[in-house]
Amino acid sequence: MKKLFLFVAIPIIAILGAILALVLLVNPNQFKPMIIEQAKTQTGLELVIDGDISWQFFPSIGLELGQTELRNPQGFSKLNMFKVDSVVIDVSVTPLFNKQLEIGNVVLDGAQVSLETLKDGRKNIDALTKAQSTQAQTAESSAQDVPSTTEPSATEAASATSDWSIQLAGVTISNAGVEIQDLQAGSFTKLYDVNLSLSEFAFDEWVKADFGAKGETNQQKFAASGHAEFQLAKGFAKYALRNIKLESSFSDATTKMDTIKLSLDTFEFDAANSLSYEVKGKAADLSIDITGAATLRVDEAISKVVLDKMSLDASFEGDALPQSPMKVAMASDLTFDLNKSHLSFVLESLTANALAFDGKADVMLAEIPKVRFALHSPNIDLDEFLGLGQAPQDKDQAPSSGSGDSKPATPSEEVEPDLSALKTLDVKGDMTIDKFKANNAHLQNVKASFSVNRGIAELTSFSSNLYQGSITAKAKLDARKTPATYTVEKRIKGVKVQPLLKDVADNDMLEGTGNITVDLKGESLTPTGIQSNLVGTMVIDFADGAVNGINVAQLIRENYAKIKGEKFDDKEGVQKTDFSAMKATLKLNKGNVSTNDLTMHSPLLRIRGNGEANYIQQTVDFTVSTSIVGSLEGQGGKDIDELRDITIPINISGKWSEPKYKLVFDDVLKQKAEKEIDRGVEKLTDKIKDEKTKEAVNSLIKGLFN
Repeated sequence: MKKLFLFVAIPIIAILGAILALVLLVNPNQFKPMIIEQAKTQTGLELVIDGDISWQFFPSIGLELGQTELRNPQGFSKLNMFKVDSVVIDVSVTPLFNKQLEIGNVVLDGAQVSLETLKDGRKNIDALTKAQSTQAQTAESSAQDVPSTTEPSATEAASATSDWSIQLAGVTISNAGVEIQDLQAGSFTKLYDVNLSLSEFAFDEWVKADFGAKGETNQQKFAASGHAEFQLAKGFAKYALRNIKLESSFSDATTKMDTIKLSLDTFEFDAANSLSYEVKGKAADLSIDITGAATLRVDEAISKVVLDKMSLDASFEGDALPQSPMKVAMASDLTFDLNKSHLSFVLESLTANALAFDGKADVMLAEIPKVRFALHSPNIDLDEFLGLGQAPQDKDQAPSSGSGDSKPATPSEEVEPDLSALKTLDVKGDMTIDKFKANNAHLQNVKASFSVNRGIAELTSFSSNLYQGSITAKAKLDARKTPATYTVEKRIKGVKVQPLLKDVADNDMLEGTGNITVDLKGESLTPTGIQSNLVGTMVIDFADGAVNGINVAQLIRENYAKIKGEKFDDKEGVQKTDFSAMKATLKLNKGNVSTNDLTMHSPLLRIRGNGEANYIQQTVDFTVSTSIVGSLEGQGGKDIDELRDITIPINISGKWSEPKYKLVFDDVLKQKAEKEIDRGVEKLTDKIKDEKTKEAVNSLIKGLFN
């Protein structure tokens, strides 16, 4: 029993003796002037340590500093740049007797950092960089000027400092905060509950780090936490990371991201590192759920970053979307060359519900990034994507289009779109679409090239097949000034007009093969601005067609019979007027469309037209002058020989939706009477030998019709 007591007591007495010797022989306050001096040397700022430095024996042997403050330079609102309530340093005991300070762990509790930028641009942190620069210059000067004699130290603290070596192993930070105030930019950012802890540190060993912080800036709030493991080689020649997990959240007045996660299983240079990410939350009224993964590769020189097999699976929901929910999936590869600031992106596939794309892009990072791309899609149904093909709402829910409280939009309610972002772009690319549908028009083999360069967006070329014909186009939008201006050139050749109109406007009034040339320009991109500022010309040239809904021959017979008081007993024929050719030049001028050269030829008729239409008010006032040159019997009715070679005006007026047709038969009868009188005058004047008498008779009779 006595031996057992001695076996236990001797180690305890040895430990107590070591502690007693430590307290009696080593005064921790001798480090205080050394720390203050080093802080002044390294930062150029005053360090204040409140109270003595004391030994701590529980839970481990170490040093404890009281409240410690690093003063701000003069002129700044806060007294301190840095403040900490307490600093605890764990040290190894044995090396102290050899004047070696081996710090095992530094614990900072309640640390507060204040970073401030004044209105004149001065920053309190500039004092630190200035001190480092001054120290470097002093060291260089001392190396060139070797002293012949060694001067005694200025203070005892300086002498003590030279006798000690200091090594730092790790740091633990708890309950820390950071305030960043920029009076020049008018911004304020605050971090709080900042925590950082490292496990026992040693070279070539894995060290675990846990961290977390919360913060707010203006109206935005955010939080982040995570952990990682890292390994450092001696001399910091190499390092590796693993088990990296970062989780954060973000919110402001319109956005609330509950989950933002990033995970890396490993991170090593020149190796494949598995990465995954997740984002969930709401932006405005849009719900977002995104997950994805990739393989990350970074070379040892950190000159190239590669993301292989990058995937994205997302779901978006919201009333602002053309389709809700919208499922988006992407598979791609990305390479970023840091030396050349070049990003290469290969899009293997991108789907958004029924839409599908593939392509590639190259980006050169600069003040204005340079983007070049090529994109392809097998099929785009824009109507389905935008919901234009959906059934109309129930009558109880459908918006009223008639009279009532609803008011049409007025120009004062419309706002020009903000196109300022176009001034920061340098984009050029090509797009091909195998099948394309928009506004119910079907196109095939669509090829388009466009560019955006510092405020000018240009469709340099566009071509497509449609309705057995083709279309080519060019367009330019200049957004360097507000309102924006634009030009459009379009050429349509050999298009079957009726199926096109049937699909686009549900109107089969016109048949034939059409050629159309469009040259337009305008200003403003508001709906009213486009209509009221559009100017230009449209040239139409249709062949082998017909105008449905009107039988001109029957209309002539019916109205002529009424004028003569005769009974019209023909059965109603097909409401259709054939033509072999129809041409017109339409002039658009700020809401009005006018023409004076409309011509239409058929075996029966020769038609000329002139007039105008207002596409803002959707009204028309147009006169078509028709001359009968063939037999009306060919149009399903009886012939009227007395109207042959007489021009018959037909006036079309009223609303587009319900046009009214009117024959101006007073002109017809006038022409017929003039012809009869001409024949009578000719017979009469043949019998009059005196020329003056002939002229007098002609003037008298013709004056009756003027």
